[in-house]
Parts: sequence; structure tokens; C-alpha cells
Amino acid sequence: MTWIAKPELHHPALKKNRVGYTRRDYEGKVSTLCAGCGHDSISAAIIQACWELDIEPHRVAKLSGIGCSSKTPDYFLGASHGFNTVHGRMPSVLTGASLANRELLYLGVSGDGDSASIGLGQFAHAMRRGVRMAYIVENNGVYGLTKGQFSATADQGSRSKKGAINRDSPVDLVGMALQLGATYVARGFSGDKEQLVPLIKGALEHGGAAFVDVISPCVAFNNHAGSTKSYDYVREHNEAVSRIDFITPRDEIRATAEPGRVVEVPLHDGTLLRLRSLHPDYDPTDRRAALHHMQEHEAKGEVVTGLLFVDPQPVDLHSSLGTCARPLNTLDAPQLCPGPQALGELNARLR
Repeated sequence: MTWIAKPELHHPALKKNRVGYTRRDYEGKVSTLCAGCGHDSISAAIIQACWELDIEPHRVAKLSGIGCSSKTPDYFLGASHGFNTVHGRMPSVLTGASLANRELLYLGVSGDGDSASIGLGQFAHAMRRGVRMAYIVENNGVYGLTKGQFSATADQGSRSKKGAINRDSPVDLVGMALQLGATYVARGFSGDKEQLVPLIKGALEHGGAAFVDVISPCVAFNNHAGSTKSYDYVREHNEAVSRIDFITPRDEIRATAEPGRVVEVPLHDGTLLRLRSLHPDYDPTDRRAALHHMQEHEAKGEVVTGLLFVDPQPVDLHSSLGTCARPLNTLDAPQLCPGPQALGELNARLR
């Protein structure tokens, strides 16, 4: 499929958003993933989220590592900035880019192998440092590029396509993100676009470290009876903790939800998250309660989805370090070299 190019011409009647782009303008190249792959559904959700948020594509920097998931940035936001790093190193490269230019929106795309194995340390430090980014893990529990071995997120007792049983305990990236200090933590399902699009929109607009774990079934190696990452299993065991609407300062974007308590969480830029709790006693701003709720239901074999935790007043890495508001490549010599007096004052503070 790599030789097939999408037509550049768009139908003149396609609806445009507030910044003059059609949904087609947020697409990328034709996907080379397997037909029915959950990752393509996540790409579609990212496209929809960016279009609805009126984000100009050139304001986005998308970064990834290695794996099926890390190929997907080629399939969306073709007019944005992009960098495909080496295996597991996406968070550190994104951190450096963010420190150099805080004016861009940073989207990190990774997989369960890329983030839960070789990149586990990178993931942990990005979360604890509060790097402002939307960190999306496309989680299918297998190594698809190397023919279906269990990944570090595969549930203990789950069965592979060839019948092998996973004996190892899984790495819980959602639990780690909560414990490490991420200020926006969610889990979605690639087969539930109605839930996933608002979760991604909230992550993109969040003012701190936002982590979204997306269960994304691998149709080639992990979509069979015995798998806990298959379409059927997640649909049958989904325990949605909340449904969210993402409210802009202009128009309200509605999503259907079951009746329940409504919690409104204002974000840093004036946008609003409206959480419709499906559990009357669930508080999405209580980090410890979120972790307990998730572990309680996972012990029952349920896959907890929705916005699990959000901090309405996040502190990101730029705030902690007091970095320059302007991109570093726009600074001139006097700003980069303030002179001997300023250098002397700096050295005196370090004595």
C-alpha cells in the first residue's frame, strides 16, 4: 500500500473548522497496518480531536519510537512537525524539543513494547517531571512487528494465539502514571471512538503531563479467545468510570452519557472538562481513590476506562525550571550572553 498516494484535491463542499481546515487536512499517508488494526482507529480519533479543537496542523509536533504504534504518526497530521526516534527514547527527545520551543503542542505516540519495556525509564521520568505533552500508548499486549510475543503489558494468565500462557505479572502503565505524578490520566478503547475522542482532546489541551493508555487489539496476533486485549474481551469487561464532554469557550461539544453526577473541571486555557461519573462516589480529582478504584475493578477482571484522574491546576516542567517563554532559536546574542555582571551574579548564587 505504500505506493498508493492520497489525492491532494478535496471536495469543495467539505466542512471546515474555525481555522479554515477540513478534516482531510489532518490526515496523513495511507496506513500500511493490518486491516482492522486498532491503531488506525486511534489515528482517526486523533484526526477528529485536532480538527474539532481547531488546532493548526503546523502547531503540532508528533514524536514516536519504534513499533507498529510508532508508525502511526505517518498516518495523521501530515502537515505537522514529526520525529521518529529510536526504540524507547521518544520521551527524552520530546522533552528536549519542548524545552527548546514551548509554543508547539507536543504529541507523543508509543506502544506497550516501546514504553513498558526498553522505554520504561524514559516514560517514568517524563511523567514525574511533568513534561507538558499528550502521551498516548497504543496498547495491544504483543510485539506485532516480531510476530506476536507477549509484551510487558500482557495480563498474567492471558493466552497467546498459539496457546502459550503468560506467566509474568503485567506492567501497569496507568497505575505508574498515577503514582509518578501525571496530572491527566485516562484509559480508552480503540473500539469506542465516542469515548476516545474527548479523552484525547482533554489530553491535548491539558497544561501538564497527560497520559492516555488505549487498549488497541492486534487483529493479527492478539484478537482471539483467551486474550485480554481483544475486541470481544474489552467490550464484555469494560467498566467505564466516566464519560466526558470537552467544552470550548465558544461551543459545547456534546457526547451521550449515562445519567450520573456531573463534575466540571476548568482547564488552564479556559476550556472545560465536564465529567459524567457513572459511579456516584467516584472523584476524578482524588489520585489515591482513582488508583484504588482501578485496582479494585481490575481484580474482578474488568477493564476500567474513562478519565481516571485530572489535576485542575497542573505544574509542568517549564514552570518548575522557569524556562524562557520564547523559542530558543529566536533569541539573539544579547539575550543568550547577558554579560559578565549577570554571569557573576549567577556564580555568586551557586557558591
